[in-house]
Amino acid sequence: MIPISKIQEARANLAEVVIKSPYMQNLNLSEKYACNIFLKREDMQQVRSFKIRGAFNKINNIPEADRAKGVVCASAGNHAQGVAYACAHLGIQGKIFMPHPTPNQKINKVRQFGKDFVEVVLVGDAYDDAYEAARIDEKKSGSTFVHPFNDEEVIAGQGTVAAEILDQTNVPLDYILVAVGGGGLISGISSYFKTMSPKTKIIAVEAEGAPAMKTSIAANKIQRLDKIETFADGVAVKEVGDLTFDICKELVDEFLLVPEGKICSTILSLYNDEAIVVEPAGAISISALDQIADQIKGKNVAIVVCGGNNDIQRTQEIRERALLHEGLKHYFIIKFPQRAGALKDFLNVLGPDDDIAHFQYTKKNNRDNGPALVGLELKDPADFEGLIQRMKDNNVNYQHINNNPMLFEMFV
Repeated sequence: MIPISKIQEARANLAEVVIKSPYMQNLNLSEKYACNIFLKREDMQQVRSFKIRGAFNKINNIPEADRAKGVVCASAGNHAQGVAYACAHLGIQGKIFMPHPTPNQKINKVRQFGKDFVEVVLVGDAYDDAYEAARIDEKKSGSTFVHPFNDEEVIAGQGTVAAEILDQTNVPLDYILVAVGGGGLISGISSYFKTMSPKTKIIAVEAEGAPAMKTSIAANKIQRLDKIETFADGVAVKEVGDLTFDICKELVDEFLLVPEGKICSTILSLYNDEAIVVEPAGAISISALDQIADQIKGKNVAIVVCGGNNDIQRTQEIRERALLHEGLKHYFIIKFPQRAGALKDFLNVLGPDDDIAHFQYTKKNNRDNGPALVGLELKDPADFEGLIQRMKDNNVNYQHINNNPMLFEMFV
């Protein structure tokens, strides 16, 4: 584990650049899960995530002789903002490699925080592509590579979150839930908690589409994933670090996976019910509460809301994924007979609360049937079985494509 002394040193280094982020009980979540849930609001940092802690601590510790060569890093967004902020604050030149799918909101913020001290380079489709490009640049330029998670000084910086939580809480914590991508945050938090609050159970939460840490722990060695879902970009990595793997293997008590659709539902719920804007990585730990609802009843639970860098242009995608996950949105390929009244007959099959949210029709020459992509939005997921039965009873020629990845990706 990371020594407590290193985390304490990091805390002193960060005194000027991070706020002691709010730590407060959330009444709605506490009532829902019959326990005491406290949110550590790292989304309220200057760069809207905890990443400023590790990035600044690492860069601040670079020897004077090496600072003139600058720094280089790879990031899907939040680490990049932390590095950019640190570069501008300390007057060090930086080069930041980011994958092309990174939301524009994050890219623009990196440039804003870095000012004239930072160059942004977009490369590849995922974090790992940016990582490889950054390591090549490191060798060519001789600059210092600032790893987003697999570095002792970075982990020590992230561990200051735990130090603050234990300062701020007035009750013993039974659980703490932490989002995991490469594992830097949970490595720092678990190092501190296992020393200062050893009875607290530490739960790691990963996105179902990028389970790099859980897969590695299960195999008892680091596993590189061939393919990952990059929607929760802040926690989407193909391979964890050797340092973070060793720490998590030793200190983390439980590993949970959360579907991306569930994360989207949580994002919308936090916005509508709490006026809290979070990114997918920031919502993931709250999304895991349903899985452990029984074991946390009556307990004190801390959750790190690790980031709030969400792009408003993703709202429609987030809503769509949430509806699909909740069973409220269904897509069909329907072959309509080429005759008058066919569409009207189909409308009579729908329930009174069913809404046609998408309709795309293509007539194929003079065939007897013309296919259409139809998206239906339901009021209640329980209405789905009745809809399917009515379609069968009325001989509707349909194919449900929600669970057909190839067709779904092609048409939706």
